[in-house]
Amino acid sequence: MSAYEWLIGTRYLRSTHRRGFVSFVALISVCGLMLGVATLIVVLSVMNGFERELRNRILAVTSHATIAGLSGSLSDWQPLQERVQQQPGVHAAVPYIESQVMLANGSHMLGAQLRGVLPAQEARATGLGQHLVAGSLGDLQDGAYNIVLGSALAHDLDVHVGDTLVVIAPQGTATPTGVVPRMRRFHVTGVFQSGMYEYDRGLALVQLADAARLLRMGEDISGLRLALDDPLRAPATVRRIALALGGPGYYVSDWTAEHANFFRSIEINKSMMFIILLMIVAVAAFNIIATLVMIVKEKQTDIAIVRTLGAGPRNVLLTFAVQGVLIGLVGTALGALLGITLAHHLEALVAGLERLLGTQFLDARVYNMSDLPAYVEVMDVLKVCAVAFVLCALATIYPAWRAARTAPAEALRRE
Repeated sequence: MSAYEWLIGTRYLRSTHRRGFVSFVALISVCGLMLGVATLIVVLSVMNGFERELRNRILAVTSHATIAGLSGSLSDWQPLQERVQQQPGVHAAVPYIESQVMLANGSHMLGAQLRGVLPAQEARATGLGQHLVAGSLGDLQDGAYNIVLGSALAHDLDVHVGDTLVVIAPQGTATPTGVVPRMRRFHVTGVFQSGMYEYDRGLALVQLADAARLLRMGEDISGLRLALDDPLRAPATVRRIALALGGPGYYVSDWTAEHANFFRSIEINKSMMFIILLMIVAVAAFNIIATLVMIVKEKQTDIAIVRTLGAGPRNVLLTFAVQGVLIGLVGTALGALLGITLAHHLEALVAGLERLLGTQFLDARVYNMSDLPAYVEVMDVLKVCAVAFVLCALATIYPAWRAARTAPAEALRRE
């Protein structure tokens, strides 16, 4: 490319002819492209942040993997626990008892997942103890019949720390008058708030021995919950552990399988949003075509003069291609900068807008979280910028080709 091609191309973008209308349209094209790129980056960052926050909150409450008995219980589980803890990649293996129960407080009655744990070992397996807003896991002592509830569950049951409630087990006890539900009164000694409405509304913790007595499990447990060194490799790790244990009688699972629908839906939504919002960038590319076509039509005489001075069709084509490429580069760069800035300050912007309008955009009961996290991934930014620039480069082909086909004699005849 010669220097004059760059000089003429940039000069046409700054043209003030006809009251600067061409420059104004070029500016609008840059703004449209900038908004399209910024919107794409912000939306993809929100999807990434939602996935990351959801994963972190799930891993803070649930286990990375579980080993359970096929019959619903494991007996003589201590040797199995030692074998599992010796496996590479396993940070901790803790016993648990889990069952669906009914919680009652006066006229308030709700279903929940009752989980029996050993508090000292539970602290090594999950970070749930760090999310307690009242009490501690250490209050769950054998024979005390204490219980720790999720914040939403405690709210719906209208109980607070120090109150009591009745836990009703699904198994009944046969009496001369018929089958009577198995019930036990527990003292509320703690409340946790994980940020995941699914758990805050549906999980209650008790001491392992208290759960065993309530559910009549004796010395058996439901299974072992595993904390792994690398949670993201949980499927491969738990599969290797299952092969190492050998023999029938075990059912293994991991957190990715239990919450597969969450992350699959996020990936689908992310792909669909990218395709849909790409239409905004496509509209900006059409504006570039319109802008360059107007410049070509306005500069017919200039093109003819340059051609008569020795410029070839290729030189004219490059002259107008420079304009489209510049619009694409400037719009894409400004859009990336704006999108990254908005994504980094999105939570504060949304919080301010909620206070201004007096409403809440995200209901935790629907979206599992009440805030709007955003996480900018470099690959997403590069992908958006690359696609936007390619669309802009393609948009310059037709106007530049049309300018290169301008016949000098025909253009000068009309002057």
